[in-house]
Amino acid sequence: MNPITTNLRCNEQIRISPIRVIGPENEQLGVLGTAEALRMAYDQGMDLVEVSPNTRPPVCRIMDYGKWKYQQKKGQKKHHEQELKEVRLRPKTDTHDLEIKIKHAIEFLRDGDKVQFTMVFRGRERAHREVGLATYQTILAELGDRAKVERPASIDGKNMVMIVAPGRIEKPAEPAARPPAGDKPAERAPVTASAPLTQSLNIPAPATQPEAPKPVAPAQPPQAP
Repeated sequence: MNPITTNLRCNEQIRISPIRVIGPENEQLGVLGTAEALRMAYDQGMDLVEVSPNTRPPVCRIMDYGKWKYQQKKGQKKHHEQELKEVRLRPKTDTHDLEIKIKHAIEFLRDGDKVQFTMVFRGRERAHREVGLATYQTILAELGDRAKVERPASIDGKNMVMIVAPGRIEKPAEPAARPPAGDKPAERAPVTASAPLTQSLNIPAPATQPEAPKPVAPAQPPQAP
């Protein structure tokens, strides 16, 4: 049964006969007359639903049609339509307010929406457009991979506009695994001197000098009895 199609012929709407019937536990009940299958469905307090009308004979299922439609609608994910959210700024926006506006932009991007940053210049502020460019560079640095520039910062009338689209989707960081309580960290094995450092670096070891022979004490002559 197609889970997207919820409008199917059921009960008295099924005109063709005979039909192949499937029971509520997915058991095959065989080819039956439509009237007989409908009576079986009513006896169980259920509906007879035509789930495969293009086969011959058509396939019908005994089921709770209302409950099935509710489950199908509940299981379908709602498609999010991308929107363009606006974040308005001023050249004199302080650091704290800018951080709040960046957080809002991150939330919009996580929801799959685009974000338009609009910096409003008034009066003599128009002569200092470099302030807007510096602010937008700070914003892009904070957004990082979460956003990609769709429209670079540019003048639009009295304002400076920049549009970004969602970039890489963030994944929550997994907490580091902790050793069970009472367990001590594994101790390092002591370093053995079986392989000298010169051998590990392929440096020939210096030739060893042979040991000098030890002096032998002279033998004592035997004493007379």
